[in-house]
Amino acid sequence: MTWSAYGSPEVLTVRDMPVPEPRDGEVRIRTVAATAHVGDARIRRADPFAARLAFGLLRPRRGLILGLELAGTVDAVGPGVSAFAPGDEVLAFCGFGLGGNAEFRCLPAGGADPQKHGSVVRKPASLSFEEAAALPTGALTALKNLQKAGLGAGQRILVNGASGSLGTYAIQLAKHLGAEVTAVCSARNHDLVARLGADAVVDYATEDFTRLGSRFDVVYDAVMQSSPRACRAVLRPGGVHVRNAGLARITNDDLKHVADLAGRGALRPVIDRVLTLEDVAEAHRYVETGRKRGHVVLTV
Repeated sequence: MTWSAYGSPEVLTVRDMPVPEPRDGEVRIRTVAATAHVGDARIRRADPFAARLAFGLLRPRRGLILGLELAGTVDAVGPGVSAFAPGDEVLAFCGFGLGGNAEFRCLPAGGADPQKHGSVVRKPASLSFEEAAALPTGALTALKNLQKAGLGAGQRILVNGASGSLGTYAIQLAKHLGAEVTAVCSARNHDLVARLGADAVVDYATEDFTRLGSRFDVVYDAVMQSSPRACRAVLRPGGVHVRNAGLARITNDDLKHVADLAGRGALRPVIDRVLTLEDVAEAHRYVETGRKRGHVVLTV
């Protein structure tokens, strides 16, 4: 899947491209499943405009393929790779090199900068390929946000946007850390976030979470719709407001950690719907409604 202009989902096209060859230290993955992530949609739109500095000023760089995450099987290994062999089932964070929405993707078997070049780890046997593909980006972003906030056992956290790809992982990670979770979402998603572990649920349509009588150690705005000032009344003295910005860099150990948690059942990927790669434009249109629960997966 590639695209040659910034704009609506209709600019996305599926076409044949050469199969990449793994270089030193790389593995080639035959993709089974990937995702249509909100980050992909923002890159496609060049939102914010500064995205053009990374992906092409007037139009996307030639041959650029969307896709922040994937799961599949190792198809070939490059020189110097001993940690993986053909046939291994893996999941991967593609980093800002993107490329997950393709039949094949070459990635470092143990790169020093996963955020830029990507990272590959073994897929937990308990996860399907669709579930594994939906793990990396959301779980890693939520993890780094909770680490930035210093969330710990016995603390109270409010998660705004609790039913999306970041929020569903934030609830589960916070419960794993021993925190008490209040989830903010629509009424139709109350049962979902409760199943994920939320101790209390707020319907944003009927109640303004910035005016709750409760106070929290952490407010995590996963959908970036509030400010520290607006949340001051619901933060305890010394409390922290976090958004998806200014996070520490992702490491290989971070991806191994979330994969291990998922393998042990402490993290459960939430999948809203599964489409094929040929339906990528439809997938992006749905992602941009803001109504998805968890993730939209693309089978390749």
